[in-house]
Amino acid sequence: MKKAIIIGAGPAGLTAAYYLLKETDIHPIIIEKEDFVGGIARTVEYKGNRMDIGGHRFFSKNQEIVDLWEDLLPVQGKRAMDDKLLKRNCQLQDNGPDPETADEVMLNRHRISRILYLRRFFDYPISLGINTIVNLGLMRLMLVIVSYIKAVFVKLPETNLENFMINRFGKKLYKMFFKDYTHKVWGRYPAEIDASWGSQRIKGVSVYKMLTHFFAQVLHIRSRKVETSLIDYFYYPKYGPGQLWQKMKAEIEKQGGEIYLNCAVQELIRDKGRIVGVKTQQDREIEVWHADYIISSMPIKDLVHDIQDENLPAEVKDVADGLLYRDFITVGVLVNKLKLKNTTKIKTLGNIVPDCWIYIQESEVKIGRLQIFNNWSPYLVQDPAHKVWLGLEYFCQENDDKWTMPDDEFIQFAIGELERIGVISAEDVEDSVCIHVPKAYPAYFGRYKDFAVVRKYLDSIENLYCIGRNGQHRYNNMDHSMMTAIEAVNVLKDRNYSKNNIWNVNTEKEYHEN
Repeated sequence: MKKAIIIGAGPAGLTAAYYLLKETDIHPIIIEKEDFVGGIARTVEYKGNRMDIGGHRFFSKNQEIVDLWEDLLPVQGKRAMDDKLLKRNCQLQDNGPDPETADEVMLNRHRISRILYLRRFFDYPISLGINTIVNLGLMRLMLVIVSYIKAVFVKLPETNLENFMINRFGKKLYKMFFKDYTHKVWGRYPAEIDASWGSQRIKGVSVYKMLTHFFAQVLHIRSRKVETSLIDYFYYPKYGPGQLWQKMKAEIEKQGGEIYLNCAVQELIRDKGRIVGVKTQQDREIEVWHADYIISSMPIKDLVHDIQDENLPAEVKDVADGLLYRDFITVGVLVNKLKLKNTTKIKTLGNIVPDCWIYIQESEVKIGRLQIFNNWSPYLVQDPAHKVWLGLEYFCQENDDKWTMPDDEFIQFAIGELERIGVISAEDVEDSVCIHVPKAYPAYFGRYKDFAVVRKYLDSIENLYCIGRNGQHRYNNMDHSMMTAIEAVNVLKDRNYSKNNIWNVNTEKEYHEN
């Protein structure tokens, strides 16, 4: 029986193993350096409360992905706890499980995300609806309109992310809602970032699309073609995204697949045009795995470093070494109440604001986003009726001042920031925890512009297939990462497929961030 070594047990690696078992006779062996599966899409439990690292909405335009999610965790057939208590309507599946009595269930959640700017809430994605008009005021609004009209007729060369955004939103909206926030997220201003990032994450979105969506909502017009950033509902596992990956792990092992945690790759041994062995270390034991295929979701920078190739071209090494990443810190904070008031018509437990995410555009703080886990799923929170479980998201660089700050100091810093912008009072904090996530986001600067050199080298290795976000150094959504895995399996079983099929996932023009 042929074997495939799969490096990484995130969404891509697990999906690759699942599909190999489902559609081929190839035996999958997953090697994962961490002690958990799911990668950044895992769920972290802390004293009975659960954290979604990075926030993961389960939404896809690919029906095969949606069907897979539903197979693993069937969609709810009765109302969840908060919907039941608040007598809110929600979308239910005929004969679906009851979230109050069944754990293996996918919830159907209402998407609410807003921007906090000038101490006011704006729609996310930014729209030109009534709320935005009132919050901006007449003078700012006129400047936005004039700026957008200019952008319609005078297009800038899309040589960087700044020009990409100005062409779609106008210079005034760009400066208000994109320039400083992008710098907060990436540590670089948009003028320093390749326009490819916009193509990956916000393609298809523009002022025109925002207006179209706004009027469609007002007139109750539903379109089959919905931009991903404008979705109103999404699936979500009862206990967070990690629950689905734990279920997939169990299914893989049930079908005979192997998964080894705390097992780190040390070397990939190359002989001529193939990888003939993968050397790993688990605890103190060194082992060399031999396989017919290598499917890698590990960071490209690390992959190239670990390939033992005496003839590795210097340019490939230089470009790989120059690929950069943005790292991530989440601070979980449990509070008795929020200072933010719910001024919407949406009912919530404790009448808290209804947002899943709040994008913090206030320039005087470093926090990028704020998650309210109660609104993702009431089952993430031990006492959702009386406590609010928050996730404070910070973007940083590994080994910078934020990354190296002791956890207790960083937690106090983060709490102080929320207090400064009027979200909470420090005296209402009951508990907290700090989680670090390295290489969370592959960056579209550094040597990224020369990435084709690295891709060409990796594609020249006959039995190596690169999948997933870090495996392709591409800012993929979770479903895109899964699709790269499916395409990799297609390449192995069908000669009509090529590695180009794997790389071509998430290059369609209308798909973007959700």
